[in-house]
Amino acid sequence: MAESAIEWTDMTWNPTTGCDRTSPGCDHCYALTLAKRLKAMGQAKYQADGDPRTSGPGFRLTAHPATLGVPYSWRSSKFVFVNSMSDLFHDAVPVEFVRRVFAVIADTPQHTYQVLTKRSRRLARLAPTLEWPPNLWMGVSVESQRYAFRVDHLRSTGATVKFVSAEPLLAPLNPDLAGIDWLIAGGESGAHARPCHPAWVRHLRDDCQAAGVAFFFKQWGSWFETACTAANAWVGPEGEIAPEPESGEWVPMRRTDKKSAGRELDGRTWDDMPRGMMEAV
Repeated sequence: MAESAIEWTDMTWNPTTGCDRTSPGCDHCYALTLAKRLKAMGQAKYQADGDPRTSGPGFRLTAHPATLGVPYSWRSSKFVFVNSMSDLFHDAVPVEFVRRVFAVIADTPQHTYQVLTKRSRRLARLAPTLEWPPNLWMGVSVESQRYAFRVDHLRSTGATVKFVSAEPLLAPLNPDLAGIDWLIAGGESGAHARPCHPAWVRHLRDDCQAAGVAFFFKQWGSWFETACTAANAWVGPEGEIAPEPESGEWVPMRRTDKKSAGRELDGRTWDDMPRGMMEAV
């Protein structure tokens, strides 16, 4: 357990660690990079190496039963991101262990738990067999329209709050927001970050407002829209990068660090949370 710098949560809790890349949103996974560093530091939870084709040093999927008691020690109510360093619905996580995690969540109703997965097919298969605590928010990561099917799988669950994380947002996305309570959007950060076109973010914001879905904009990442004279490159409507614009839909963008790029969209920050839920926690 650790305090989190993630803007939409308070703490992280990792009953499992490790994962395997499954779609383009995983290409520059921060957790994989961090696991390699933690292994080198001798951290006990990060000593099992994953398949080098899909994972890496210290990042083999590993369950940690000893961590299941940690939430009982927190004195005040917390928002808790479950498995910031893993995916609870990875095929290598035994169903019984998933149930044990859900049982801890149910037994600590003073906290609100946020679970996020890219393994939406397994989520949908297991959903009818799970008891869904009201303090568990279930989400799916969707980086482009190609993976919007994950939202359909999310809708089949019994979660009280269902949310979409469009981060890193890598292409235009037009998900069906029926039954969705919250959408988080954000650009990619890091040395190899791909740009997030501002139109993609505005489109999601406008769709959320029209559908009554809470919208949270986390960050621009390592690219931000700038004046033409300050641009490092022009970014096209599908994420293409070129030294000059090729049409009116291309925007000038500058590469920087995520702190400098910030998280303002059209002059303000967007920190909406699911309606009616904040009062309940």
